[in-house]
Amino acid sequence: MKATELSTSRVVKADRQRVFDAWTTPELVKQWWGPPPYTCPSAEIDLRVGGSYRLANLGLDGEIIWISGIFTHVEIPVALSYTWKLSTHSDEPSLLHVSFHDHPEGTEVRIHHERFAGVAVRDEHALGWQGCLDRLGDFMAGSSPAGPSAARPR
Repeated sequence: MKATELSTSRVVKADRQRVFDAWTTPELVKQWWGPPPYTCPSAEIDLRVGGSYRLANLGLDGEIIWISGIFTHVEIPVALSYTWKLSTHSDEPSLLHVSFHDHPEGTEVRIHHERFAGVAVRDEHALGWQGCLDRLGDFMAGSSPAGPSAARPR
């Protein structure tokens, strides 16, 4: 793996479709997205190849960091690839691959994030991804006040 890439994973105690839905449905994303202490007051997702997304990471100081990009691969409920651009960085977009795998304890979410501008940016994201995956796990386990039972609108 190159110095400007990272890979991580987490087993989430829910079936693959529910985890995929939590990752791609704006109303659900807003309930768990963001590494602590960030929250997500806004999520827009056009889930199709060529579709865009935009997520808000709201910090305790009231500043919002926008994350946006374009979907380059969508395979429901198996895998996603999309560009990743932070409003606070002037770098070229990085590229994110997320895959969802059946696991005896639920679903393994695997993240491979590549094309970071440098090691410091990669390391920032490594911490952020651990926080996000922890929150997703808690949400799917029912720790969120809203719970994970909402279904994806069809």
